[in-house]
Amino acid sequence: MTTDTLDKTDTKAKGSRGRRLSSNDGDGSNKGYSSGALWGVAAAGVAVGVAAMIGRKIAVQAPTALAGDWDKALAAEHAAVIKLFDAMEATTSANTGKRTALLGMMKHALGKHAMQEENVIYPALRDSGNVEAADHLNHDHGYVKQYLYELENCPKDSDEFLVILGKFRTEIERHVREEEDELYPAMKAMISEDETKKLTAMMNKEGFKLA
Repeated sequence: MTTDTLDKTDTKAKGSRGRRLSSNDGDGSNKGYSSGALWGVAAAGVAVGVAAMIGRKIAVQAPTALAGDWDKALAAEHAAVIKLFDAMEATTSANTGKRTALLGMMKHALGKHAMQEENVIYPALRDSGNVEAADHLNHDHGYVKQYLYELENCPKDSDEFLVILGKFRTEIERHVREEEDELYPAMKAMISEDETKKLTAMMNKEGFKLA
């Protein structure tokens, strides 16, 4: 093969590579298209994630919202927490994983419940004239957090776990009876149907935040 032939062949090859490069790079339009497509996929992923999160929140708050007025909804949440106590008290020191999982569920349930009461119901209770009672209930919530802290830090295979849990349950049940049997019925009797609907909507909005 002559030098001229080699030069011509090399020139053709370079030209071919150049054309290939220009088709991919050029003015960057193809790159821009690819980036735009990637951003579109990313945005779609975010949208799906947000939709999934909202769907999960709706599912978590649904039992409360479907229970009815605010007092019935809170009573339903009380009952759900008592079932968690039942399940936890049925464990043994060998069930460390189950105790950890149930405690996590209880912390979330009580956190959402407390937010609804502290941000909506207790202020309404104060407005109805029961300032001392509302402050007392709010004070109880501080000890709820204390018990959860103690359970979190107690070895899950320790016999002390059930001892703390038993004391916690006694306090929760006293608190629940005070709300359901005395304070909430008295407050609901003092407010109008429209006020009840407003409180219910506000309470569910607060619960949705932590659902």
